[in-house]
Amino acid sequence: GLACEVWDAGRIRAERLGGLLGVNRGSAQPPRMVTLAYEPDQPRGTVALVGKGVTFDSGGLTLKPNPMMLEMKIDMPGAAAVLGAMSTLPALDCPVRVVGWLPLTDNMAGGDATRLGDVLRTGNGKTVEVRNTDAEGRLILADGLALASEGRPDAVVDVATLTDTVPMAVGRRYAGLMGSHDGWVAQVRNAAGRAGEAVWTLPLPDALRPQLESKVADLVNATGNRYGQSVLAALSLREFVADGIPWAHLDIAGPAFCDGDDGEWVAGATGFGVRTLVELLCGYRPP
Repeated sequence: GLACEVWDAGRIRAERLGGLLGVNRGSAQPPRMVTLAYEPDQPRGTVALVGKGVTFDSGGLTLKPNPMMLEMKIDMPGAAAVLGAMSTLPALDCPVRVVGWLPLTDNMAGGDATRLGDVLRTGNGKTVEVRNTDAEGRLILADGLALASEGRPDAVVDVATLTDTVPMAVGRRYAGLMGSHDGWVAQVRNAAGRAGEAVWTLPLPDALRPQLESKVADLVNATGNRYGQSVLAALSLREFVADGIPWAHLDIAGPAFCDGDDGEWVAGATGFGVRTLVELLCGYRPP
């Protein structure tokens, strides 16, 4: 019940998705951009979903230490959650049109990997100076959010295992929730509550935006400041959502994976975010 299109590396280059191409440069496997569409009769509106799909994250040239790399097959649950949620919509007769964008690649340290200091031009034309190749999620999401914005949806949600600072603050049971529109963020938060998935709302203070400034590009992909990384990452993503489109960001780095059986969770991937997205879309109201 979904329309699906898979863009290969040639199409991705033609679309000038420099964030996705930049992350993929060190890999032997070509990137993909998967687009999904659910088209009901007489929809209440259109919601775009963007999911981070890094199938393995070595960190690139900013190589992760071995203990951290052991878990890095779990850097694609954002894309998996979008796919999982959208696959249920036809059976549930969801009343809203939904478009999904899934940028897919691994992040490896091959001979032509993106170097620190390289500047990438993303899908909406903005340039990003790469200061940390392990901050790759925001680079591929930049292209996904730019593409989602081109369709002028009524609202956007992105889902990503983006930073480790949310679970450091509130534990692995909670996802971080941030966004540009209070009403839309509240809809996501309330949907998560009804679905039984724990989220914690964090601010997006404009006072931190100057930390993202670059001398050679529109912004940097990472800062040297170890404080507030989840918020800074979300502020970076906001740059790629077109003005006037309500946007919410779910950082699911904590609850996407469980080390051992814990309540309703079993060891391994949890599927976190699927229930929240389904609840949000089926109960959607224009923000």
